[in-house]
Amino acid sequence: AVIHFAGLKSVSESVSNPLKYWENNVYGTINLLKIMEQYNCRNLVFSSSATVYKANSEKLLRESDICEPVNPYGQTKLAIEIILNDLFNSNPSQWRIASLRYFNPVGAHESGLIGEDPSEKPNNIYPQITRVAIGKIDQIKIFGSDWPTTDGTGVRDYIHVMDLAEGHYSALNYLSKEKPQITTFNLGTGAGTSVLDFIKTFEKVNMVQIPYSFLERRIGDYPFVVADTSLAKSIFNWEQKKSIEEICKDGWNWQLKNPDGY
Repeated sequence: AVIHFAGLKSVSESVSNPLKYWENNVYGTINLLKIMEQYNCRNLVFSSSATVYKANSEKLLRESDICEPVNPYGQTKLAIEIILNDLFNSNPSQWRIASLRYFNPVGAHESGLIGEDPSEKPNNIYPQITRVAIGKIDQIKIFGSDWPTTDGTGVRDYIHVMDLAEGHYSALNYLSKEKPQITTFNLGTGAGTSVLDFIKTFEKVNMVQIPYSFLERRIGDYPFVVADTSLAKSIFNWEQKKSIEEICKDGWNWQLKNPDGY
């Protein structure tokens, strides 16, 4: 089996350099699928994204909801899902495929030995928070203070990276025991946390200050993106176990033990 994590993942970079994303994410996946077919390997867990959804309301997103991505990154993920569907239909008695739509993976392994260490300037909020806390960055830049949410900042579904890992393990076990199929699952928590609430929780749990300022809204963002995870729970008995507080504690533990990254 293959668990396909490889791909570029910055929304903002995909807007400024879409060809890079289409070439790497889509063409790279096609090359992988060709090799898998060549060696009769037809079990695949694919790392997709919640950015494929049209998330324009405050309801939890279900796998059956409309997919209408608003940025090139999300469009490449949806394109790959379409390719996988076509591939399955070409040989439905052989392929076992699960697309896992991640929401917002954050945190680190509780040991502090494995964590998030972006090779360039971090685009996601969490490595920015930990770098501010340890003094590598002056402040967090929050995109938008006028979203239609309780505090004006975007609401997201932050899932501990270890819960995400367990989701892959559960999905792979499920595929290996079931008949050939193609299926899609959300991996999130089902609970929304605003950017400001996330920062305040990090400050409280770790007793540090996180300065922040506001920028204009970012192209391709939504106010509310939270998963309905009932399908994964009912099909392969997976659900998130770790809290926002554990996310904040574990990620900070990794940063303290690795102040300059790996």
